[in-house]
Amino acid sequence: MIPRKKRSWPFDWDDDFDNVFGGMEDMMRDLMEKVEKGEIKQGGPFVYGVSMRVGPDGKIVVDEFGNKDKEGEISDEREPVTDVINEKKEVVVICEIPGVNKEDIRLSVNEKSMNIRVETSTRKYNKTLKLPAPVDSKSANANYKNGVLEVRLKKVGENTDTGVDVKVR
Repeated sequence: MIPRKKRSWPFDWDDDFDNVFGGMEDMMRDLMEKVEKGEIKQGGPFVYGVSMRVGPDGKIVVDEFGNKDKEGEISDEREPVTDVINEKKEVVVICEIPGVNKEDIRLSVNEKSMNIRVETSTRKYNKTLKLPAPVDSKSANANYKNGVLEVRLKKVGENTDTGVDVKVR
């Protein structure tokens, strides 16, 4: 591990950063060992990254993205960078899915979750999100421009919404 000078942040983030970056170092070491042993299949690119933000409780939240599956194996599908914004009356989902046409995007939304799926000859994306509040799936408004998908969903109280497929504009 690369030694770092301990800084005094206005928040108590030092331990969080040490945990995140220590984990990333371990992951990269494991990946390099697999490459050297020939355990990683040849072909498409390996994409992996993290998005970090401060959660409402002041703790660092780390979201992973890329084409590494839950067991650490490389998948043909990429998990796109996604941000879920919990506004007062809406839930807004912003997702980076470059290199595809809007006709290729398949969205499925129900009261508590959303699935984004793209499958073309050159790109495959898949992401299932748990939504922070119940939404009206019929209110979904999806726009795709310059590789960025934005989906707006109106919040609702408890209901028995069974879900709908959403057309991307």
